[in-house]
Amino acid sequence: MTALTSSLPKRRFDVIIIGAGGSGMRASLQLARAGFNVAVLSKVFPTRSHTVAAQGGIGASLGNMSEDNWHYHFYDTVKGSDWLGDQDAIEFMCREAPKVVYELEHFGMPFDRNPDGTIYQRPFGGHTANYGEKPVQRACAAADRTGHAMLHTLYQQNVAARTTFFVEWMALDLVRNADGDVLGVTALEMETGDTYLLQAKTTLLATGGAGRIFAASTNAFINTGDGLGMAARAGIPLQDMEFWQFHPTGVAGAGVLLTEGCRGEGAILRNAQGERFMERYAPTLKDLAPRDFVSRCMDQEIKEGRGCGPNKDYINLDMTHLGGDTILKRLPSVFEIGHNFANVDITKEPIPVVPTIHYQMGGIPTTINGQVLVPDASGGQRVVNGLYAVGECACVSVHGANRLGTNSLLDLLVFGRAAGNHIVDTLERKAEFADLPRDAADRSLARLARLDACTEGEYAQIVADDLRNTMQQHAGVFRTQASMNEGVRKVAALRQRVQAIGLKDKSKVFNTARIEALEVENLIEAAQATMTSAAARTECRGAHTVNDYERAADDAEHPLGRNDRDWLKHSLWHSADNALSYKPVNLKPLTVASVPPKVRTF
Repeated sequence: MTALTSSLPKRRFDVIIIGAGGSGMRASLQLARAGFNVAVLSKVFPTRSHTVAAQGGIGASLGNMSEDNWHYHFYDTVKGSDWLGDQDAIEFMCREAPKVVYELEHFGMPFDRNPDGTIYQRPFGGHTANYGEKPVQRACAAADRTGHAMLHTLYQQNVAARTTFFVEWMALDLVRNADGDVLGVTALEMETGDTYLLQAKTTLLATGGAGRIFAASTNAFINTGDGLGMAARAGIPLQDMEFWQFHPTGVAGAGVLLTEGCRGEGAILRNAQGERFMERYAPTLKDLAPRDFVSRCMDQEIKEGRGCGPNKDYINLDMTHLGGDTILKRLPSVFEIGHNFANVDITKEPIPVVPTIHYQMGGIPTTINGQVLVPDASGGQRVVNGLYAVGECACVSVHGANRLGTNSLLDLLVFGRAAGNHIVDTLERKAEFADLPRDAADRSLARLARLDACTEGEYAQIVADDLRNTMQQHAGVFRTQASMNEGVRKVAALRQRVQAIGLKDKSKVFNTARIEALEVENLIEAAQATMTSAAARTECRGAHTVNDYERAADDAEHPLGRNDRDWLKHSLWHSADNALSYKPVNLKPLTVASVPPKVRTF
């Protein structure tokens, strides 16, 4: 090893998991229970991970409150993805859904209950019975704090299983050998500022999304795409990064999420005339159409002058007809959010909302078992040995161009569990640790040395704010080709500014300025992947709506601007040369008939 790398303190584990959200802790639970030495790194205390902010529910076809089965869930998810989701992965997720929900119930998850004791389920956008005929109650809920309850339940189980947590640690870079195998990570302990080399037989990325690349976001400040940055710098492409979900109901001016469970319980979106306008756009599902569709309809109402307020720049979400008792029982957090962030009593008056960036559909390409994939020399794909990714940072792809509500928490459970099981089987055949390369930590140490050596340069948050404003302007709900092309140029210029960030405070103990500077290096990877991928996709699909390509629904070749002939494929963005490659969408499920592409109507 080089002198710098060899001087670092080292720790060894069977498995290192980066991120202590729902997917990371679901995987770690499988591994710890199997007797392996597991370390979970987290920038925050585990129960402060962003999974805690999920409100509405976990999708599973239990059929407790209405007729349902996994085939309907599968169809809805394929249609919701605008046919960019891989149908084998979608089938796997929907078939596993009841199993992982019942398993979570047995872990102690405090679901709301029906009078007969079964798990309470509410309707959610895009979830239907009988292949789109009517809404179905599929979201297994714990009031409007489902993610909070789930995260605490998983944390308690991990404590019982003696999982090791490294709290307030930040992973910096993947360690790869000459064959491309991943042998661990470098990491920074925030309390001391010391850098460590953490060696592992298997490394799993569960770092969540990168929603902080946008100015108006429902995401926590910790969601800076750390796993995406680590993967991109290590030469692993990022898949389908042009697709970002705007949640229809972020509190206007604050960006705080109001769960889709509001509309599941019967809340109504109204314009300035008090009209329930979604009836015009989605006659069957109305306010419970998928999120990309509802967001565009809201944006259109505002653009056409029917927005609410003095500036006509938001829509009203009306829950007053539900009654105070129902709101306080089913939506207690939303009631508190109304008071705290909008100065509104939602039992008596509507609350102002606007579409707000919420979820990343793309990410690190993986198999159903969470193994990370990269293109091979023959034009196919190969697995990166020793590396897995699950949750929002991964792209299986079950969400395609648009995720259905409740499928995010389900994604965490199904694929966190699947990755855990696969790693257990793999580790049983791995007897020894592989030798670390001589330059194992050199990249990370060089990044830190540059920050410590700089005597001038821009403040990290000024660069980050300019990046967020650029993404908000050029990659919003509605996009134009000219605007996206301009965004590509602006983000490329911002990458140069990121390399020149300065650090005035050189102290080591809890130096948050250093952490922020390192996070911006991850944000720029996610932002450039998004902007480059979006500008290259010359069609409308799911959350990627480009004004230039919108067409009438009766255009057989391009229904509503979607171009299945040329663009029914996944994008792969490569950081090294800011270039794109593509791979086909898997339209073949595991056991059932494929759902062929058609026009999405609701």
